[in-house]
Amino acid sequence: MSFIIVGYGRVGARTARILHEEGHPVVVVENDPEKADRAREAGFEVVEGDGSNESVLKRAGVVDAVAVGGLTGDPNTNFAACMIGKQFGCRVAMRISEDYREEIYEQYEEDVDEVIYPERLGAAGAKTALLGGSFSAIDELTERLRLTTVAIPEGAPVVGQKVNEIDLGDFGRIYAHGRRGESMTIPLPGTVVEPKDRIALVVEHDGLERAKTALLGA
Repeated sequence: MSFIIVGYGRVGARTARILHEEGHPVVVVENDPEKADRAREAGFEVVEGDGSNESVLKRAGVVDAVAVGGLTGDPNTNFAACMIGKQFGCRVAMRISEDYREEIYEQYEEDVDEVIYPERLGAAGAKTALLGGSFSAIDELTERLRLTTVAIPEGAPVVGQKVNEIDLGDFGRIYAHGRRGESMTIPLPGTVVEPKDRIALVVEHDGLERAKTALLGA
């Protein structure tokens, strides 16, 4: 059961690498021969062709895939790939540019499982979207600290709380917050957490599970 990454540019390449490092099988679909060669050199199975073409995605294994990520720079290709993926029961996530109008974002959001703004979330956010999770450890800052993002679901214990009142003890600190479809920024003192918000925090390695419980519940 593989993950299909359509597009091996900056976001697609990093997303494929993160998924691979976590033990998930990945197939890359790429129509640029140079990028396809880079993906092969990185050790990925590659299908060359247009990711918006059903026959190409079938060659990539979409019939049995877990998820399809449309991560090219072309939202039309990404959307088409996602719609094909949905036909075969895959979880789908598509990349769009941050400068899209709200109504366009909402149109895409109705049809796919998740819309990705790479300028905001990067590859780790794309990986989380494909896996369907809400808690993503993005990167190591030091030997003890990690940069982490959290998507807040309905019913989470922090819904309704002010961001600056969320207590993570001595193992973590919240540093940014964003509403769905908005950029993450330093939260104002009165900012209240709502479902589908995203929170970014710095947390100690051994505090990851405690932070997850505090923000998302047991």
